[in-house]
Amino acid sequence: MSAEDGSAFDIYRQRVERPLFRLFTEYGPGRLKWLTVGMVANVFARGASLLPPLVLGVAIDSVLSGDSPYSLPLVPSGWLPTTDLEQFWFSVWLIVGSFIVTAVFTWVYGVAANNFAHRVMHAVRTDSFETMQRLDMTFFDDKQTGEVLSVLNNDANNLENFLDNALQNSVRLGVMIVGIAIILFSLNWQLAMVTLVAVPALFGLTVWFMRAVEPRYVARRASVGNLNTRLENALSGVELVKTSGTESYETGRVEDASWRYFRDTMAVLRLNYVYRPGMELLAGISFAITFIIGGLWIFRGQGPLFLTGTLSSGEFVTFLFMTQRFVTPLAQVSNIVDQYENAKASCERVFGLMDIPSQITEAEDPVELEDVEGHVEYDHVDFGYAGVADGEPEELVIEEVRFEAEPGETVAFVGPTGAGKSTLLKLLIRLYDPVDGEVRLDGHDIRELSLESLRNHIGYVSQTTFLFDGTVAENIRYGRFGADREEVIDAAKSAEAHEFITALPDGYDTRIGERGVKLSGGQQQRLSIARTMLQDPEVLVLDEATSAVDTETEMLIQRSLDTLSADRTTFVIAHRLSTVREADEILVLEDGQIVERGDHESLLEEDGLYAKLWGVQAGEIDDLPEAFVQRARERAAERTDRLDAQADSLSPNDD
Repeated sequence: MSAEDGSAFDIYRQRVERPLFRLFTEYGPGRLKWLTVGMVANVFARGASLLPPLVLGVAIDSVLSGDSPYSLPLVPSGWLPTTDLEQFWFSVWLIVGSFIVTAVFTWVYGVAANNFAHRVMHAVRTDSFETMQRLDMTFFDDKQTGEVLSVLNNDANNLENFLDNALQNSVRLGVMIVGIAIILFSLNWQLAMVTLVAVPALFGLTVWFMRAVEPRYVARRASVGNLNTRLENALSGVELVKTSGTESYETGRVEDASWRYFRDTMAVLRLNYVYRPGMELLAGISFAITFIIGGLWIFRGQGPLFLTGTLSSGEFVTFLFMTQRFVTPLAQVSNIVDQYENAKASCERVFGLMDIPSQITEAEDPVELEDVEGHVEYDHVDFGYAGVADGEPEELVIEEVRFEAEPGETVAFVGPTGAGKSTLLKLLIRLYDPVDGEVRLDGHDIRELSLESLRNHIGYVSQTTFLFDGTVAENIRYGRFGADREEVIDAAKSAEAHEFITALPDGYDTRIGERGVKLSGGQQQRLSIARTMLQDPEVLVLDEATSAVDTETEMLIQRSLDTLSADRTTFVIAHRLSTVREADEILVLEDGQIVERGDHESLLEEDGLYAKLWGVQAGEIDDLPEAFVQRARERAAERTDRLDAQADSLSPNDD
């Protein structure tokens, strides 16, 4: 994949249309009752909050000054008290009641809206993780784990914040604008026109801000993912950093990523520095104009400029209170837009992750494996890593591989680094699919089998051991969670791990830390082997299973592996040829092709690549042939070029 193409994640993110609408249509059903209750409660709360200024204005004009009869909009006059004292106390209790109603319905809204927001985000976060779990290994070969974590955590939190706060403030703003406009126009339509004159300007400024800020939010979300990746890599590799003395180098890389995030954040804030003060200025001007025009109207007893009619003191007070309540929500429009744009960018990233298709899919009616014998066939298999844009392989790394393993046989794969040994066996587990040819297990094309049943019958011990933060027993039991303590101990004994486990502070209940950092490399490897032994699979794949242990431990583990593989089909990848000399068949790979095959003795007689590798390891040959060394150097240079290109595509620009 070229740097220009971008990752699959980037491509599918750009294809997401109307992300927030999609969020509601896909995750709203079944949860809309909470949103509906919340929105209705918010309308009542905001409506009740507009009542005190209106009642106060009426009380001033009718009860305190006596200039007009006591009347309230939409309330029949027969329901209202007639004496001044009764009208006064009625006004007091009406105002107090409106505050109580506002508080109660605000509480109802808070409960309902938070239920909706957090239920939606629980589903989004769970679905995103489930989608990520189903993605092909090609996605993880390319995608930075820090950015994936950013999607699952930061972006999901942004959506939650939008659903929790922005919706509330949007409804509040809408109710306030409509409610205030109705009240003001009912009191004095001319002064209402003056008060609301700034609304078109506010709307225009908001439209400009939303169009200008959207691409900047997208860039900021990407820089967050890049920064998370850099931090995650630095923390995961802290031992390498310290032993290499490269703390300053890693600090520089984090500093570059952080500076990129700073630049992208400031690009958003620079627009906010214009938009937010602009909104507050326009809203403040609206309040000031209302105060000036209304004050002159009261002071002169007639409308200034082109205004006609009368304006009472109570109406003027109501206008001032209403305008002030109108100013505050308008000043918060910037926060709503900020949350909206942030959520939109995050939503694109979430659905961009969800939309990435998986190439490793099951058949419509997959076959469930039962009574597996372990007969494996590779029939003219080709494989290449798929490109992002068209899904076609850029180049073949496995070509025309064919071999057969009978049940109970051990087949070994040897060859130089990068020859395709590990990739070849990952096809058997369907971490990848061949682009041509078939891989069969007991006569079934493995693409016809259910993934779960296929992988349940194949044990895989990788050259890179992974252990979870938990106890020793939990890590051995992983994959067979129902295994009892005796089965766990038997598996550990078979892997030559029981002795060192019992020497740990809490034995099998000792917590080993993230990635098993409290154990040595050899101990980690033996736990991984014990985990596979507990699985008791019919087919066993050992990818450099003894690479992290010393010679003595290797001998002990090899003895256990010989016992484990005695009655099952076993595939072994090894650089130490001494560990595979007893294999039924040894396949020698070079540049993704099988160049030699046979048992140990016959391959030595051929005097080919295997014999040369054996001679070097046995000390019988001082050096490899120059042609072999040159090919190895060329492969190393190609890998270095690819890594450099990927690093260049991920590095922030100097400007």
